[in-house]
Amino acid sequence: MSHAPATDPAIPPFPEHPSDEVTVSLSQLRAARDEVQRFLLPYQFGLKEIETKVEILRDEFLQLHEYNPIEHISSRVKSADSLVAKVGRKGIDGDFDSIRTHITDIAGIRVTCSFVADTYRLFDLLTQQDDIEVHSVKDYIADPKPNGYKSLHAIVRVPVFLSTGRVDVPVEVQFRTIAMDFWASLEHKIYYKFDRQVPETLLAELKDAAASASELDERMQRLHRQVHGIRPASPRTLEV
Repeated sequence: MSHAPATDPAIPPFPEHPSDEVTVSLSQLRAARDEVQRFLLPYQFGLKEIETKVEILRDEFLQLHEYNPIEHISSRVKSADSLVAKVGRKGIDGDFDSIRTHITDIAGIRVTCSFVADTYRLFDLLTQQDDIEVHSVKDYIADPKPNGYKSLHAIVRVPVFLSTGRVDVPVEVQFRTIAMDFWASLEHKIYYKFDRQVPETLLAELKDAAASASELDERMQRLHRQVHGIRPASPRTLEV
């Protein structure tokens, strides 16, 4: 991992060897903390912008339509510890410019929907807004990960207007069904329990469970269409 310059208080330089000692004064720690908080602030504001947009859509569906496709919304901005860990995993420089360039999921929001079709509908409703710029899309619903993970990921940029001017902030938005969310939550807990060294038998069970969750999504969507007289939609292909 490349070390941040000594003048950058955001991420203090790491020792060359585990036995080396690093001495950091209290004032340096406070300065580093303040710099990190200042760096994360626009991401907090950008996340608020996206949250508001999704909440407006949810409230509109609740008040003006017969059916609300949004089950629940969750969001987070990465903690300093989580950010430092990702900098290490990606092997990028620890200065703020490099982090800003290479890490686009510092702010993230998850929109859990009732049915698979709703994930694409909500994606369209959000990304067609004039002030939203789509940076990248990964459709793990149409093309699941090898372990069975499904979700629709999009990195969008939203303008935040500060006293110093406009800042376009990247926010990761994940759209998934209740079944996908339940499976992903269980998978995360299992990987954490085994420190990512999951036995092959459990990995096979997880993949089988992912197939069962996908089948449940399909059955529930068929029932929903029959009840409401909805014709099946054509398969989606998302491109940026």
